Amino acid sequence: MTVAVLSIIVLVVLFAATLIRGFDLGLAALSAAFLLGIAAGVPADDVTGFFPADFFVLIVGVTALFAVAHLNGTLDWLLDLLLRLVGGRLVLIALVPFVIGAVLTAVGTLPAAATAIVAPIALGLAARYGISPLVAAVLGVTGIISGLLSPLAVYGVTARELSTKLGVGLPGSAPVTFLLGGVLTGLAVCTGCLFVASRTGAVPKGRAAAPAGAGARAARVGAAAPAAPAGGGRAEGTSPDPQEAPAHPRPAGASDAPSGPADAPPLSEAPRASRGTRTLTVFCLLTVVVLSVGLEMNVGYLGLTAAMLLQLVLRLKPGAVVSRIPWGVVLLIGGLLTYVGLMEDLGAFKKISDLLQVHGSPVLSLLVLCYIAGITSFAASSIAVFVTAMPLLPPLVADGLSPVGGVLALALASVLVDINPLGITGGLILGAAEPSARPRLFRQLLTYGLVSIVVAPFLAWLAFGWW
Repeated sequence: MTVAVLSIIVLVVLFAATLIRGFDLGLAALSAAFLLGIAAGVPADDVTGFFPADFFVLIVGVTALFAVAHLNGTLDWLLDLLLRLVGGRLVLIALVPFVIGAVLTAVGTLPAAATAIVAPIALGLAARYGISPLVAAVLGVTGIISGLLSPLAVYGVTARELSTKLGVGLPGSAPVTFLLGGVLTGLAVCTGCLFVASRTGAVPKGRAAAPAGAGARAARVGAAAPAAPAGGGRAEGTSPDPQEAPAHPRPAGASDAPSGPADAPPLSEAPRASRGTRTLTVFCLLTVVVLSVGLEMNVGYLGLTAAMLLQLVLRLKPGAVVSRIPWGVVLLIGGLLTYVGLMEDLGAFKKISDLLQVHGSPVLSLLVLCYIAGITSFAASSIAVFVTAMPLLPPLVADGLSPVGGVLALALASVLVDINPLGITGGLILGAAEPSARPRLFRQLLTYGLVSIVVAPFLAWLAFGWW
């Protein structure tokens, strides 16, 4: 057995071990990289060289800026503004979680953090206005997926950075195409969901008697925004018995470090932002967007700079901002990319790509890769699966596959299976639902998740494999 083959076996074992309660995938990946380096005769300094410092800056910078916007009350104000705009129209109320989720992830919020915000809103609105909890949850998570490939989102930046590192030649229009692909996918799922819901009565017709703003405020009572790894991943404490589903589950691959400061208010108790605070925060957010997209400046450093300036001007506690950075996600992605970099150096991905390729048809090889990503993401972190699968794309692109289409199909195949009760997304949804609704919602989420494994990778491949 060669060291390259051994590295593949260890990777499979690492992903399988995420089903074990308390297993930390980030720590394990770093340890595995060190031990594999010893077996392969690679010095520890060279193994450390595979650590993705650019991703460290990216995640820390973007999430620090989001943390400041949350702590100073601007995020709460933006959510209330969206809720007031829809008035009492029930169909539009059902769409509020979709819009909020899309906005949150499009500006760089991690998917699990966005889910922690959107799930209480979606399930609260569902209980208040008689909307199906499953429909509300699907619309909210679909909105989150819609914004994941924006130029500011972790998935969008990861896709571009990895494509550059791996030699996948992306055109200059790729960031816009990624965003459009995610939005179109979300709108397609949203339209289909609303069509079925309106026919079955899952979304009542007409107007609500109570204003949406009041309902939204009630829905957010007790909601928090903990930082957690993106995508799936079995949640610690998530029980097959839906009645025992915890309100705040944790993914198995996450760090045990606290997700937020003890002195920071949850979302529902965030301070009311003054007009000056809102103006300054929104100006900083827009400046980061313009400079990163228009001038192609590093979004991570821009986010760090904006967060530091806001923290100083608004006199926020430094510990409150720093402790809201998702260090578990930093460790997860850093550990995995370090291990993946070593695997690539040892030639492991060349062997995998040779096994997956359907000779003479890179498009069919992409379909196989999409199904592997979708099945794995059902019980593991989607961002981890996406990062691990990306090195398999260059050989397919070299054989004629569209680089933009390949990245889009692989990314969407990884995230579209996230709506299931066995992962962090499903755990947060169940935790936000009314206790009486959890047994039925558990079964509905499980059915939806199992169907998505079969359907989603194929549809992602069919829609974007040719782009």
